[in-house]
Amino acid sequence: MAELDTSGGGKNKGGKVRSKKQSTKVDLTAMVDLAFLLITFFMLTTSLSKPSAMDIAKPDKDPKDENKLELRQSQTMTILLGKNDRIAWYMGEAGKSAPTIEGFNDIQSSLLKNKKEVKEKTGKDIIVIIKPTDASTYKNFVDIMDELSITKTNINAPAIDDDPKHLLDSEKEFMKSKGIL
Repeated sequence: MAELDTSGGGKNKGGKVRSKKQSTKVDLTAMVDLAFLLITFFMLTTSLSKPSAMDIAKPDKDPKDENKLELRQSQTMTILLGKNDRIAWYMGEAGKSAPTIEGFNDIQSSLLKNKKEVKEKTGKDIIVIIKPTDASTYKNFVDIMDELSITKTNINAPAIDDDPKHLLDSEKEFMKSKGIL
């Protein structure tokens, strides 16, 4: 009597019958073609974002230059970048008004408030002068530039004075007394 083979059929050495297994082969050529067509389509139809840069005005190194920009004290806000992520700012001329010390979280509201006051008094836009000190970090400078961009203060080119020689004695004394220089 012949034994029944349940292992799949076909003949082997023991006289058992086994069936041949079909190899499964999937042709992915069409799928690869479709993937490349989709990638090409999305690459051609996507609009790429263009990097944008902020204009920065720096003081001219030539002291004899006759094309100097005269700034009105009533329009000017000076921001001093200190250590420990602290900011000292004042409106007008140095030494005539007491600087205010804030963190980066509070400067946005001060910028907007001062912009509104300058616009009401003079009818013109505010001018911001940023003076980084040796105690501040590059991150502080980037953060204040971001705040100016976020608050939409309509500043065409904020003035950056990064020369430590231009830091006035009254500004240095105030910042030292408050522990941010």
